[in-house]
This record gives sequence, structure tokens and C-alpha cells, in this order.
Amino acid sequence: MGSKLKKTVKFLSNILFYLILAISLFVLVLVISIKKNSEDAATVFGYQLRIVQSSSMEKHESVDTSHFDIKDIKVKSVVFIKVAPSDNQELNEWYKTIEIGDVLTFKYVYTKQETITHRVIEIKEKDSGYLITLEGDNKAGDSNTLTQVIDTTIIENPNYIIGKVVGQSYLLGLFLYTLRNPIGIILIIIVPCLIIIILQIIKIVSVLHKDKKEKEHSDIIAKQEELLKQQEELLRQAKELEELRKQLNKEG
Repeated sequence: MGSKLKKTVKFLSNILFYLILAISLFVLVLVISIKKNSEDAATVFGYQLRIVQSSSMEKHESVDTSHFDIKDIKVKSVVFIKVAPSDNQELNEWYKTIEIGDVLTFKYVYTKQETITHRVIEIKEKDSGYLITLEGDNKAGDSNTLTQVIDTTIIENPNYIIGKVVGQSYLLGLFLYTLRNPIGIILIIIVPCLIIIILQIIKIVSVLHKDKKEKEHSDIIAKQEELLKQQEELLRQAKELEELRKQLNKEG
């Protein structure tokens, strides 16, 4: 039972080691990608990851979002954005899939172009396109939530949709947000990795010590076996001498 338990613990510790290593590498790649990108975004498998910077999509009692897939988005959350098609024909078809209640990430110009993530509150057809009205959920007095309208019929419009938000993670967002500064990297990535390395070194030393003890034990057993052989040989020789003595006595 003890042996099985040790094997199970060893197996689980190995899985944990590689899992932490994989997560650390993945998160580190994300952080580097976000830092390199001028818009603080990383693209992974066709999905764009962005950290939400404002509270405009936080839950507010005046807005019922219970029937929507995305209920609310806290500040510092990471949003997973399915990027809109780049081909115009595919993009026009994609616009048709947008529904009221969807959360979109888009570019919008006030005094300068900003990246905003808001919910669709109205869709109107216009010529061969749409007027899509968006607004944040947070209607609190200090949230400064504004309404935006995107006209999809305007060619090279500075106000355009980046994509649809299909998921979010507050914990991952906090994790990535912390990793954006050197102290965060040290605390969350380097320190755990050092701990894992130390544990692996301890494990290696333990194995080497165990091997040494096993070798010493094997040497002792080998010496004992050699002594037994020598004893058996001495007994055999003593027996032969005794028989020889008896034979000489008979002849004498």
C-alpha cells in the first residue's frame, strides 16, 4: 500500500510540475505578446485577448443581463474576442449574425480613437449594411457610460468592430495584469519556478541517496554471500581432511 501511495504521489507531482510549467510558459507568451502589441492585445488561434480597462460593463441593478451569455465584465478581466472576418463579403455576412445583447469590442473615435467593449442595444438596417448601437451596462452616475453608433456602410470607417466577445476571465485578467510589471513576473512566474526547481533538485538528491544506500546494501549482501561460500569451502576441506585422517588411521 505504501509503495502504491508513493507511486501515486510521484505521478501527481510530475503532472503538477509539467502543468505549472506549461501554464507559466503560456501566460508568459501572452504577456510578451500583449506588451509587444501597441494596443495591449494578444491573438491566439483566431481569438483576440484584451484586458478591460474601464467599469462600463460591470453589473448594474438597472440593467437585466440574466438572459445574455455575457452577464457582466469586471475591470481587469480578460475578454476573449472572436475576430471579425477581414474579407468584405464574409464581414457583411458576419454582421447578420450580430444580435441585441451581444458584446462587441470595437474602435471608436471621440477626441481620439479608442478601443471599447460594450453591449449591442439596437440594430437598424441601412442600405446594404447596419447601424449598430452599443452601450455599457453600468449606468452608475460616476461610470460615464456613453452610447456609440457604428455605421457598417461607411467604407474605411474609423469606427469599426474588432469582433464579438465570446468569453471572459476575471482571474486570468488579474494574473496577466499583475504580470505586466517586473515584480508581478517575479512573484507569479519566477518564484514558483524556482520552488519547482528546488523540489526537483531535492528529488534528484533523494534518488541518488537511495541509489547509494541500495548499492551499499547490495555490497553487504555480496560480501555475506562470499563469506558463506568461503565457510562452505572450509567445511568441505575440513571434511576431506577428516576422511583422509580416518583412512590413514586404518592403514596404520
